[in-house]
Amino acid sequence: MVSTRAEARQMVSHKAFTVNGTTVNIPSYQVQAGDEIAVRESKKGHLRIQAALKLAASREVCDWVEVDDKNLKGVFRNVPDRTELSTEINENLIVELYSK
Repeated sequence: MVSTRAEARQMVSHKAFTVNGTTVNIPSYQVQAGDEIAVRESKKGHLRIQAALKLAASREVCDWVEVDDKNLKGVFRNVPDRTELSTEINENLIVELYSK
């Protein structure tokens, strides 16, 4: 429902989403399997969200997230396995960063 992680953090900070019906404004909020994430009614017309939905239509579908484009909500099914992630992730760089 957003294009980038940075944009997601900003939209969450601006209270654009709910988790299981409760407004969330903490970007580090941990969702659990089965949680429903939805765009708040007042934010459904937001230009960033509309642009992100158009971009999302051209991307591959994730098995670990179920998205309802018409109602602007989705369900987090489960934590993805490492093999299900499409981006290149170098775990050694992450460990190196946080071990400083």
